[in-house]
Amino acid sequence: MKEKRGIILTGAVVGIISIMLVKFGNPVNMGYCIACFLRDIAGGLGLHRAGVVQYIRPEIIGLVLGAFIMSFASKEYKARGGSSPFLRFVLGFIVMIGALMFLGCPLRMILRMAGGDLNALIGLVGFAAGIGIGILFLNRGFSLKRTYNQSSFEGFVFPAVMVGLLVLLLAKPAFILFSQEGPGSKFAPWALALAAGLIVGAMAQKTRLCMVGGIRDLILFKDTYLISGFVSIFVFALIGNLLVTKTFNLGMADQPIAHMDALWNFLGMALAGWGCVLLGGCPLRQLILAGEGNIDSVITVLGMIAGAAFAHNFSLASSAKGPTPNGQVAVIIGFIILLAISFFSSEKAAVKMKGDVKLEA
Repeated sequence: MKEKRGIILTGAVVGIISIMLVKFGNPVNMGYCIACFLRDIAGGLGLHRAGVVQYIRPEIIGLVLGAFIMSFASKEYKARGGSSPFLRFVLGFIVMIGALMFLGCPLRMILRMAGGDLNALIGLVGFAAGIGIGILFLNRGFSLKRTYNQSSFEGFVFPAVMVGLLVLLLAKPAFILFSQEGPGSKFAPWALALAAGLIVGAMAQKTRLCMVGGIRDLILFKDTYLISGFVSIFVFALIGNLLVTKTFNLGMADQPIAHMDALWNFLGMALAGWGCVLLGGCPLRQLILAGEGNIDSVITVLGMIAGAAFAHNFSLASSAKGPTPNGQVAVIIGFIILLAISFFSSEKAAVKMKGDVKLEA
């Protein structure tokens, strides 16, 4: 139990911070959502024109900078990359499509459950199912190949971009967009949000907090270390919803920024779970790794931002009214692409293809 204290404490802090962010302005059940906040940043930069979700979220900036500072201070920072970068971009893109079908990342899924949203419970089942499918391919030898050392300067670029985003948020030049209504118009004061991100980023870097890793390790190794962090998030966010924000609402109907289509909640998170396990971490973990100097995770995050922009430009993202026909088609296509990537990047498939080439020669 001793080795779990750190990640349980991290989960408690994340749960409390998520509630406080809601208390001071963030949307209900969205104190901290990686997918939603990356989508908002894409909108703020003008990459999509959905006026209700446009804002440069300081929580994301703080998350990356917190991980960067902590990893640098503890001498864990290391610039590395070169592991199937384009496949990672595509996987990040697909994960975002699944998340926006469900309307939330794995972290928001837990926060929605802590708010009483039973639609998120269906999402959790789908998420676990997707991870289970991904594990089947891990057991077949799936790999995105090795990484290589990069120059320290290259690793510094992404944190520098985050600093640039903070400058844009505060300077408010005309080309940066800000929602006047909807979820994008609801936010905590920037300094509080930035501080929250710094704290979460630093603590998550030290404890390797990751929802995908938690379920994966529980299935493969019966290891409860990582999953205990998310149990802690749930418990403390639940207490906060009951006692602080008093927004707890048990049921499926009338949940904030959520829909009740069980099938597509399940499939959206199944797609996200499958994609995340192939990537080796959830969206939160990808941002933490990006802050540590992992260029492959930077590419993944860029894929997520591109996926968010594409989803809103082409009506793929769900709304409180439910999923769109375009979004349903996109999720199905996403499953087909993941199947192809999973199969052809597995060791057994690679060995077979090499054998076929030798026979032809």
